[in-house]
Amino acid sequence: MDEDNKVEAATRESFGKGAARKLRATGAIPAVIYGHGTDPKHVALPAHQVGLLIRKANALLDLQIDGKSTLVLVKDVQKDPVRQIIEHMDLIVIKKGEKVQVEVPVHIEGEPFAGTIADVDAHTLLLEVEATHIPENIVVSVEGLEEGTQILASAIELPKGATLINDPETLVVNVHVPQKVDLGEEGEAAEVEPAEGEAAEAEAEGAPAESAE
Repeated sequence: MDEDNKVEAATRESFGKGAARKLRATGAIPAVIYGHGTDPKHVALPAHQVGLLIRKANALLDLQIDGKSTLVLVKDVQKDPVRQIIEHMDLIVIKKGEKVQVEVPVHIEGEPFAGTIADVDAHTLLLEVEATHIPENIVVSVEGLEEGTQILASAIELPKGATLINDPETLVVNVHVPQKVDLGEEGEAAEVEPAEGEAAEAEAEGAPAESAE
């Protein structure tokens, strides 16, 4: 476990929206710890430190509560939609060696064949992994892949010890030539024809005028 993930947590005795608001005003985040048949435990976490740690998906925190270490997985983060301030967190107790199911982000690297693009259809994959060895992401190379190439979940090399929970037929990456949005020859002809018609109309209108003179 990384030393940087050690977080000093304080037990909370006050609950409710008012108490949570006061807590956030002091630079702390209200959180609840669940898991392993124990009663939910209410704690306060340092907002700045935790905010940095949870930038990484599936962050593990080593909480120091009353001198004891508790390993938890960040399960849910509730943020203010406008200010993006963390309002509350749900944490799950984890035991070393235990397996958990987590959504792991898909990361694309490389460039497909010239003229094509690689669309990511599944941005995450559900994996079962050891709680203390959750991969940061799954790397999928699209280097040199040609139009029509499709990468399914079953074809992706997973990190050691990881098991795919998604349907193996899940489409993850689709390589194709982007559609061009233009009028083409038909569009150009359509634009020209009215102009010619207008010219003919103008001539027809002008003819009687000339003969009248």
